[in-house]
Amino acid sequence: MDHDTRLLERVKRWDEEALAEVFDRYAPAIYRYVYRRVGDGQTAQDLMAETFQRLLDALRRGAGPRAHLSAWLYRVAHNLVVDHYRRQPADPVVALDLVEPAGGALEESVLIERERAARVRAALRQLTPLQQQVILLRYLEGMSLEDVAQVLERTVGSVKALQYRAIRSLQRLLEDAGVGVEEVNS
Repeated sequence: MDHDTRLLERVKRWDEEALAEVFDRYAPAIYRYVYRRVGDGQTAQDLMAETFQRLLDALRRGAGPRAHLSAWLYRVAHNLVVDHYRRQPADPVVALDLVEPAGGALEESVLIERERAARVRAALRQLTPLQQQVILLRYLEGMSLEDVAQVLERTVGSVKALQYRAIRSLQRLLEDAGVGVEEVNS
């Protein structure tokens, strides 16, 4: 039995040390994942906390993950992000030519980077939810195809196909938004 399986068994028995270890191990990654989706630290913190609250609630009911705890946590976090966007109106993208820089080149470069990040987030939101997850988990969280397949409860072949379609769609959306792919990679 590997460490993650033993940890999950201890969590199911409500072992406080195991619960703390789960939080310490997975909270930073779940926060990063959510932050990359919402772009706001407080919202990301709230949704990350809600992810772990859902874990505790599920455990109290005798439910929750049967295996692959991290995959379960990412699925819950993803669903919370989707719910968040359903409740929120879309953020308008502010054109840079309407923004008057307060200072020198540093402030202007920060504004340009924020605008670029907002456009990338807006383009990501136009992908299907599964495509969004594949892009975020593969490229921003650095997960393997096998790990992404576990999170999405799909085959590796299905994840490869989703990844291919997601990249193609994202490239097209970014080009339409005037953001070159080479800019995103810089």
